[in-house]
Amino acid sequence: MGVRTKITMKFYSKLILLTLICVGFANCSGDKDKEINKEPIISTFYLIRHAEKDRSDSTNIDPELTQQGLDRAIRWAEIFDKVSINAIYSTNYERTQMTAAPIAIKKNLDVQTYDPKNLDVEAFLMDNEGFNVLIVGHSNTTPDFANKLLKMEKYEAMDDADNGSLFIVRVVDGKASDIRLNIN
Repeated sequence: MGVRTKITMKFYSKLILLTLICVGFANCSGDKDKEINKEPIISTFYLIRHAEKDRSDSTNIDPELTQQGLDRAIRWAEIFDKVSINAIYSTNYERTQMTAAPIAIKKNLDVQTYDPKNLDVEAFLMDNEGFNVLIVGHSNTTPDFANKLLKMEKYEAMDDADNGSLFIVRVVDGKASDIRLNIN
């Protein structure tokens, strides 16, 4: 073998090695690019308490809304008018169903019932992954549901006169953040 052939062989060997290294790096960076360019999965949960209930009969465990409560339910529908909602959940009580109804009518959605005592939060999160969800509950269940979505005990039961709090929990790729607003 001549000198020129040895140099050519070394050159081609190095070229092949360099090509393999480059291909390896390209594959590695390709995976990273796929991860970087992957759209995040965003789920947003809007939690409200039912509007003002009729307290005229203290023995009625399932009262309807007062006129003030009906007005608030309509205001909630106006507030959520510009918000994309994919699903609406409510407990199985007249006051929560009546609060959810105007929003459901505007959004052309059925109100699905949930039982806060038998709530599988992980299954709920999976079922609503990537959705914008409205949840109508009670002074104790609304903050508790927010806590479960956040996976931490942040909120206490609401004051009985508080019918205007809006909890927003956003879950982005499994990481939750939140804000609490007061809408009067």
